[in-house]
Amino acid sequence: MELVAVSARDTEAARDHMKTSFSREYDVLPLDQLSDGADVVVECCPSHLLDTVARPTLEAGKIMIVISAGALLTNGHLKDIAARTGGRILVPSGALLGLDAVQAAAQGKIESVRMVTRKPPRGLKGAPAIEKMGLDLDTVTEPVKCYEGSAEDAIEGFPANLNVAVALGLAGVGTKQTQLEVWADPTVQRNTHTIHVVSDSASLTLKIENIPSEENPKTGRITPLSVISTLKRLTAPLVIGA
Repeated sequence: MELVAVSARDTEAARDHMKTSFSREYDVLPLDQLSDGADVVVECCPSHLLDTVARPTLEAGKIMIVISAGALLTNGHLKDIAARTGGRILVPSGALLGLDAVQAAAQGKIESVRMVTRKPPRGLKGAPAIEKMGLDLDTVTEPVKCYEGSAEDAIEGFPANLNVAVALGLAGVGTKQTQLEVWADPTVQRNTHTIHVVSDSASLTLKIENIPSEENPKTGRITPLSVISTLKRLTAPLVIGA
């Protein structure tokens, strides 16, 4: 595969950045035009922009890789478009692990799925749920539970933090049935997710500790690597895992 174009909020800044950080210059296009010259489009935008980039891609019957999995809950029409045109929506594992095992278990019967997320307080800054709580994350000295409930309800309060919970729900028993806890925890240095799954085929306990991205501590360094892995699987002669 070959990178053919990028998009950015500030196209001029993107072009300037390209001159110093890329080996060559690429077309900088509006979001809704990326699919004009590409077979695969990767979305890594604020969640409210998902429809802008995904709709034309799927209408053209192309592949859409979605990082903002939480936005799929309010954009159900995208799946309908893909079904009609032959387009595909792919959601990488991102900062989570074990989605292949959860998907396999879901072919049988899953009794329960629960995830506990612990993040350094700075990784939750700006989340609507935190602001609603009135929690000053700079003064947190011990773990504070910020949410407990379904993954579906959580994404509204943590739109930039918990796409992983939605991905887990989509892989298993659905986001309404997937239970979630969110903690602001000054005792951890990494974004930590622990998953407990009980099913008729296996009982799973999975834990991952992600090193936060220096540019964006709300997400982990492994997330972009997961996107690269997803892209490689599209053309790899040997594919491991579901």
